Amino acid sequence: MTLRVSTAYLTATLQDARARTLELVNGLDEAQLMGPKIRTVNPLRWEIGHVAYFYEFFILRQMYGFDSVLGQKADELYDSIAVAHDTRWDLPLLSMPKTLAYMQDVLDKLCEHLEQSSEDGMASEQNSFIYQFGAFHEDMHTEAFIWGRQALAYPTPVFNLSADVSSERSAGAWTGFANVPGGTFQLGASSDAPFNFDNEKWAHPVHVDIFQIAKAPVTCSEFATFIKDGGYQNKQFWSDEVWAYMQEHNLKHPGYWVAQGDDQWGLKQFEKIIPLPEYQPVSHVTWHEATAYCHWAGVRLPTEIEWEAAALGEFDDAGNLSSTSKRRYPWGDKSPDPARANLDGRGLGCVDVAALPDGDSAFGCRQMLGNVWEWTADTFNPYPGFKADVYQEYSDMLFGSTRVLRGGAWTTRSRMIHGTYRNFFEPHRWHVFSGFRVCKL
Repeated sequence: MTLRVSTAYLTATLQDARARTLELVNGLDEAQLMGPKIRTVNPLRWEIGHVAYFYEFFILRQMYGFDSVLGQKADELYDSIAVAHDTRWDLPLLSMPKTLAYMQDVLDKLCEHLEQSSEDGMASEQNSFIYQFGAFHEDMHTEAFIWGRQALAYPTPVFNLSADVSSERSAGAWTGFANVPGGTFQLGASSDAPFNFDNEKWAHPVHVDIFQIAKAPVTCSEFATFIKDGGYQNKQFWSDEVWAYMQEHNLKHPGYWVAQGDDQWGLKQFEKIIPLPEYQPVSHVTWHEATAYCHWAGVRLPTEIEWEAAALGEFDDAGNLSSTSKRRYPWGDKSPDPARANLDGRGLGCVDVAALPDGDSAFGCRQMLGNVWEWTADTFNPYPGFKADVYQEYSDMLFGSTRVLRGGAWTTRSRMIHGTYRNFFEPHRWHVFSGFRVCKL
């Protein structure tokens, strides 16, 4: 089930999601809107059209029987399942003005239908789910637009809600491990949560052994020590397949790091190169790089169960892990705000790992939402009794072939992220805003 929400909230959410999309394409010329053909990003002009198509297909067409604004052309251009990635640069795409007009037309129809179908200002349960799902889908794509701009060294985007986070960028390191008690834990989302994706359903009991997890993610400084100690030259830290790939492509450091002399590093950030921020979490690393670091440091990645227990778990009266209660967010049930989590792109980058103590979990883990997505040890698989939601391909196609990341990044929208949210990417992906924290062996 999905809790009913007001039509005013849904309309505002749709409009805010679209405003972020427009912020990310404003100022780019025709060549930048298409970009080079590479595996890790889409042409922006195609992708923003796909965002509009998603709403039109799943809400207006599939659920309510509308005809497509574009006719058959919509499916031929913008169906991400049917249209192969490498062909998206070669399609007869709409011009940019016509793409924007298509997007606005779909948005207008969504808002109009929502208003006409409301009941005393409240959306139906069905509309409450599908409209939020559509907006969150756009939120996921705006995060992809940001990593696309990063990958292509486009200018730093400008957001209306940008803020000065310089104090959070001088907070420094946050070291040590948190002790998490063992017990039974309810992994996954509860049915009374405001919104759930299909792969979070449903909460089910799992056993948790006592473990120790880092209070903060691994920092750039800590990862630089791994590099200095020969981490990328030591075959024993890597699988044979990954090692062979590294030798073939001469990989010796994370993708956006730039060598600047002996053990000195710069960091590519959009169109600039900045000094490596020592106490910010290492970002844009693969699951393989995170695992290699763990082999070198004598630690390990947390399991998905451990990550969620450390983030959302609570003590019971006996000091064990509670089997009956958990939080929606690490700090409790109040929605994210800037004092607790670095989200929404407001700082246009990461902050130091010691920042935002108000966001600590019950066990003292910091920044388990925001800043960087965190790799876990586990392969992405369904929970017991899994059933796909209306977007059948959202999770199902990637079970068994991807690894789980948790917690969101500075790019993630606060309205979408919560403690049971599961992200998933192939272990070789590094263009996403991915970092990690570790557990003691």
